[in-house]
Amino acid sequence: MVINSTLGYQSVYEQMLKLKDAARKSGLFMVSDSDLEFNQPVVRIKVDRSKANNLGITMQNIGDALATLLGGNYVNRFNLQGRSYQVIPQVPREKRMAPEAIGNYYVKTATGSMLPLSTVVSVETATDPNALTHYNQLNCATFQAVPMPGVTIGQAVDFLEAEAKKLPAGFSHDFLADARQYVHEGDQLAITFAFALIVIFLVLAAQFESLRDPLIIMISVPMAIAGALTPLFFGWATMNIYTQVGLLTLVGLIAKHGILMVEFANELQLKERLDRRSAIEMAARVRLRPILMTTAAMVTGVVPLLAATGAGAASRFSIGLVLVAGMSIGTLFTLFVLPAVYVAIASDHRVDASAGHAKKGRKFDLTSAAEAQPAE
Repeated sequence: MVINSTLGYQSVYEQMLKLKDAARKSGLFMVSDSDLEFNQPVVRIKVDRSKANNLGITMQNIGDALATLLGGNYVNRFNLQGRSYQVIPQVPREKRMAPEAIGNYYVKTATGSMLPLSTVVSVETATDPNALTHYNQLNCATFQAVPMPGVTIGQAVDFLEAEAKKLPAGFSHDFLADARQYVHEGDQLAITFAFALIVIFLVLAAQFESLRDPLIIMISVPMAIAGALTPLFFGWATMNIYTQVGLLTLVGLIAKHGILMVEFANELQLKERLDRRSAIEMAARVRLRPILMTTAAMVTGVVPLLAATGAGAASRFSIGLVLVAGMSIGTLFTLFVLPAVYVAIASDHRVDASAGHAKKGRKFDLTSAAEAQPAE
């Protein structure tokens, strides 16, 4: 998480210390750290400008003297015994180890005399930030942490959001990496899932030319989703991008079972003139084998994902666990619940068939009657 502020780095650092302390006390993180620390020692030189002006010493004179004595800049080369060496003017090491030694250096005045720097400058030591980082053109510090085993990214983000609400005025926050993806895209599952259901419903409605049959077929979807979420409830997996992909895949797979049963039951009503209960019971018996074969083939094909090892094993395990649990439990419920729903709300296709035959019969009679009348 990034903490931004229009204030100075010292204020950002103080808020970051509070956040790290709260993170340690929460017990949610194994390691917590930030990229902002005030651990960079610096030496600040303050120049008495009025006194330096009276003595004929300019800021350029002071800067040139310090750059020459302490800078370690390469100025030239010289040859010695066939070798070339760099010329780096600098005071001896023992005379530049202590900040107070700066006052013993000399600077030339306008009259050409030499005065010690201690005459016009004062030296003090301080600590500065190790880095001056910015985010959205604001001073910032980044909080980094590793969650404890069993702690989901959602729990970590919720904790950080709660702590961010305690930031004073002038501060803002944002997320990076996986946390940013979770915050910006974590709520997209509901939208994506809703669109998936709408598309499948419309396709089934066009296929069956009915609004009731798609509802009956899709009654197995929530039962399969409930079965897929059962392992997540017991902590065997977490809700992540891989389990979300598995849930969306499960919608299409489990809907196939309902299509097999409903379509066959409708055909039995039309051709065999069976009532809804008898038709769905026979459809469940006849379609039991293909339904179980479909489920067995899918579950067997996904089992290797559950036994995956190595890099990316966690993602494959999440997808496999959702599909195996959803298909197994969803199929079991589909075989028992879908027939009951079909009996309750399905259309009686025998009536539709009788009405269609009646219309055809009336049309034939009128035509025959018209043909039987003699022409005038």
